[in-house]
Amino acid sequence: MKSICILRLSAIGDVTHVIPVVLSLQEQLPGVKITWVIGKIEAKLVGDLPGVEFIIFDKKAGREGYAQLRRQMKGRKFDALLHMQVAFRANLAAACIPAKLKIGYDKARSKDLHSLFINRRIAPAPHQHVRDCLASFLEPLGLKAAPPRWKIPLSDSDHEFARAHLAKDRKNLVISPCASHTLRNWPAERYARLADHAIEAHGMKVILVGSPAPFEAEYCAAIENTMKHMAHNICGQDTLKQLTALMTHADLVVAPDTGPAHIASAVGTDVLGLFAASNPYRSGPYNSLKWCVNRYPEALKKFTGKSVEEARWGAKAEFEGAMEMVSVADATEMLDRWMQEKD
Repeated sequence: MKSICILRLSAIGDVTHVIPVVLSLQEQLPGVKITWVIGKIEAKLVGDLPGVEFIIFDKKAGREGYAQLRRQMKGRKFDALLHMQVAFRANLAAACIPAKLKIGYDKARSKDLHSLFINRRIAPAPHQHVRDCLASFLEPLGLKAAPPRWKIPLSDSDHEFARAHLAKDRKNLVISPCASHTLRNWPAERYARLADHAIEAHGMKVILVGSPAPFEAEYCAAIENTMKHMAHNICGQDTLKQLTALMTHADLVVAPDTGPAHIASAVGTDVLGLFAASNPYRSGPYNSLKWCVNRYPEALKKFTGKSVEEARWGAKAEFEGAMEMVSVADATEMLDRWMQEKD
């Protein structure tokens, strides 16, 4: 194996889980040339990983995006393609990538005609975390699955940004309240009550983060305005790299099922995860599952009538009212437990 192409366009959390695959490939196959076809936003987080060529695929470009990818692939032939995304858009992108081996998902996890674009599969593995699933893409190459090890390059200025916003005399709690799917979001009023508890009971500094999207700015503002105490709201003011640095130096991150939770876990910071709309054992912060409030079983039963065992692995409970099943007491008790263990 001299050249390997990875196809994983999005999302932030899943892209974070591909980092161990890259590091393991470089360790198990010294000198291997790695090309990663990735989304525009996601490249801002990992696009400077050492020893990797990145090709940006702009999903908003429509047909021109595929035409550009074909032009970039002209004259190439990879030994293997790790086709790590089953969405139809990604399947069409895979058709533009010439490779002898095209490794994809097992039948149970294939959809959107994924099977037509691959010639080898990863092994079936029910009840598997997404990170472990992506790690297993190395096994059909005769390699060991990638261990959970991350490295996200950060600059001195990224670390300086983080230190400028963090308290030096108390614990720092970063709240990243918004997921890409609004039905995974916990109510702003409940975040405010959790933040006030963190300040009153534990003397923490609370920092609110989010993207520049108007919805996220409004959400963070709603939390800030509902709180009795002051929060440090920097929503929309940081880059993905600066956010990563902020989470690297923070003590704890609170988040629902969203990309920043996986970034925090990757840099070794504990995450208090808030889960009801999705299963944390499939898509939660990998190194912080013990700190996740998990109301997914109750939500799944209430809205679908199925237990976790009866439902398809990965089935969502993204319904109005699902996240309300996570109470403020659930979150404050988990925070208190975390504080007790860390003090």
